[in-house]
Amino acid sequence: MSGIIIESDATAHHARKNIHRNAIIRIMRIFGLTGNFGSGKSTVAGMFRRAGIPVIDADRISQKVTAPGGRAYPGIVFEFGSGILLPDGRIDRKKLGEIVFADPARRKRLEDITHPVILEATKEYLEKLSEKGCRAAMIEAALIHEIGIKDTFEAVICVRCDQETQLQRVTSRDGISREEALSRFRTQMNTELKALWSDHVIDNSGSIDETRTQVERIVQILFSRLNT
Repeated sequence: MSGIIIESDATAHHARKNIHRNAIIRIMRIFGLTGNFGSGKSTVAGMFRRAGIPVIDADRISQKVTAPGGRAYPGIVFEFGSGILLPDGRIDRKKLGEIVFADPARRKRLEDITHPVILEATKEYLEKLSEKGCRAAMIEAALIHEIGIKDTFEAVICVRCDQETQLQRVTSRDGISREEALSRFRTQMNTELKALWSDHVIDNSGSIDETRTQVERIVQILFSRLNT
């Protein structure tokens, strides 16, 4: 009986924390930053940070929750087996990527394991920012439109660039072939559609200065919203 009471108390505490975090999300002005592989989201995110808008990187959260001891780690290893592990116990992200990008059903299973955990961790980060007095934050995430959470954000900014630039960035960064990169691109939402569904678009095909000018223009728009 006592075990049931403890579990009930823990569940109730978790529910109260969720209500509190959801209230914070409603109060804070939260913006989304999205874009496909190799579009340059991280570069643009750095510019928003320097302009004074805190940015939460969903990919970094993903790396944390899928590391040994992370909340999503046991579920991933159970689903995909020990063959995806490196000798030190970490998940071989390249090997796991090869599996899920080749099989939509397995990719969906991975997302079912990781997305709820990433969302919960993101809410925790927002709670910490709110406690520090931050009135606004930005969440950098590739799949905002794909998983249907656009309405969570006051505005969504899409970063895009021409495909050749994307290919060069991804093959250099991830150490994969051009053919593999193109195969991964085909698993993503069309860049133009993603841009169409967003509130603001940054074209990152040109120089850093050209990108920075676009970011500064959007920063002015976002800051103006904080005073309304």
